[in-house]
Amino acid sequence: MSDALTELRERLAEIADLNAAGSLLGWDQQTMMPERAAPQRAEQLATLGRLLHERFTDDAVGRLLDAAEPLASPGSDAALVRVTRRDWEKARRVPSELAAELARAGALGHAAWVDARERSDFAAFLPFLRRNVELKLRYVECFDGFDDPYDVLLDDYEEGMTSAEVGALFAELRAGLVPLIAAIAERADAVDGSPLHGEFPVEGQRDLVGRVLRQLGWRADGWRIDEAAHPFATSFGPGDVRLTTRYDTAYVGMALYGAIHEFGHGLYEAQVDPALARGPLGEGVSLGVHESQSRLWENVVGRGRPFAGWLHGQLREIFPERFASVSVEDWFRAVNKVEPSLIRVEADEATYGLHIILRFELERAMIAGTVALEELPEAWNARMQEYLGVEVPGDAEGVLQDVHWSGGDIGYFSTYALGNLIGAQLWERARGDLPDLDAQLAAGDGSALREWLGSHVHRYGRTYPPRELVERVVGGPIAVQPFLDYLNGKLRPIYGLAA
Repeated sequence: MSDALTELRERLAEIADLNAAGSLLGWDQQTMMPERAAPQRAEQLATLGRLLHERFTDDAVGRLLDAAEPLASPGSDAALVRVTRRDWEKARRVPSELAAELARAGALGHAAWVDARERSDFAAFLPFLRRNVELKLRYVECFDGFDDPYDVLLDDYEEGMTSAEVGALFAELRAGLVPLIAAIAERADAVDGSPLHGEFPVEGQRDLVGRVLRQLGWRADGWRIDEAAHPFATSFGPGDVRLTTRYDTAYVGMALYGAIHEFGHGLYEAQVDPALARGPLGEGVSLGVHESQSRLWENVVGRGRPFAGWLHGQLREIFPERFASVSVEDWFRAVNKVEPSLIRVEADEATYGLHIILRFELERAMIAGTVALEELPEAWNARMQEYLGVEVPGDAEGVLQDVHWSGGDIGYFSTYALGNLIGAQLWERARGDLPDLDAQLAAGDGSALREWLGSHVHRYGRTYPPRELVERVVGGPIAVQPFLDYLNGKLRPIYGLAA
């Protein structure tokens, strides 16, 4: 290894440590921090954000990149230089003051969102959202060469993807979802969703979540699970993965499937090659690929027929009275019930994509200035009625239900639906490579799939760009049809519809 590469790695390791410290403060804010600490936490995150930005955008990093580039051997060295240069050149365009303001506004916005959501009061959150959007527009102005200002934000989460490409994929997705949902709506009474509802004490749900996660790969020596207002996962290295979920004593699906979803995110981070840790390659390559992992584990595995049998056995042990008369088939059908609903994180697989399309459209309108921020609740509610036929009773169930805009994460939402598409492609490939996969999942054993994903996706971190990684694994670009085939293959038999 050359001296320039050694020095570059050392510099990047320090930057990664600062970034992890900021992430740890963010995790604490959402799980443990006292409410009154919000203002000082915002300042702490702003200070760290500024220091991190200044340290990374220093001219010295550019000189190290120039010296290391001709010496980097193919593989991880060349990838390190490529990814660092991309990140460095983007970061250099953003003033340190703006980076600090973005961090501060995100921290203050999160605290305001928690309070506003509890009171279902969008007007109370509006000044914080307005500040986040103003800062994001200043951020967009730092860049040129993009056809659409929204593409600047999308590129932060899904490298190289454009809103035009996403729009085309979503048009095809919507065209496939709408007739399927309409056909199912005519047979809505064919599936009973009541097994997920009842009385489920939190202690029993914690036991259930613990059993399921341990079976899938959660380990007490390197993972945590806590509660948060909006479930999320984060990681500070391969041996420190933090998951969160939330509990509803009347609905067992909230904590169970929220935890499985976040496990998918955590597993990705846990299985990145440890040699890539403390550097820009040591994390998931994009949020679309990241969401493919969470959606695959939550839905394809967690709501799949093989695993449903094992899961049903756990439910009967923990909640014997509630599940004494609920069969495996009853449970499988219930967790796959298609029913338009208010809350995205509780939405079924078929209607979920419409939730994402709604948010994608509103985000683009926010950045383009074609919707006034104070009119977002009305715009949201109108689209919910148009796309899902659902009437929104209040802001908490509508425009305030998601945490993302509070932290300034604008440009993010489309990656959820992209994850569904990639996840279906990965599942198709994994089943071809693992002929005994269904039998293993029926026994509650997720090790084969876990190892397959580790070998084909996780271990590379950011070594390959997201497009290249997907093509290397599935043999082609992101596509809609495998997801539609998967959905139709599962849902049509459940509802007695012709193939």
